[in-house]
Amino acid sequence: MTDEPIDPRILEIAQLMFDAARAGDAATLAEYVDAGVPANLTNGSGDTLVMLAAYHGHADAVRVLAERGADLDRLNDKGQSPLAGAVFKGADDVVRVLSEAGADPRLGHPTAIDTAKMFGREEYLELWQR
Repeated sequence: MTDEPIDPRILEIAQLMFDAARAGDAATLAEYVDAGVPANLTNGSGDTLVMLAAYHGHADAVRVLAERGADLDRLNDKGQSPLAGAVFKGADDVVRVLSEAGADPRLGHPTAIDTAKMFGREEYLELWQR
């Protein structure tokens, strides 16, 4: 690691990406990832773009990132997975997109399975048994 300051333009792009993920702006995410921004860009809390989009209920944004190679199972600094976050929020479309794209419901703490059981979301448990 160097002590050189980070170019403010890079920080601006990173903030734009985090905001786009939270807002579900799939077009902006696709454009910038296609131009070279890492699909696994992570903020200071370890939240990836997928985590932010999933937690805020944006299935299209999650799909766009998954199609571009984002790690759907990357845990944040609290050990939470995007899938468990979507289950917690009751974001049905996001849970479906992540599950169909291969996200593992057994990762993180609590796991997506544990979260589904906690909130009585049997339909999610059935989805993962297929």
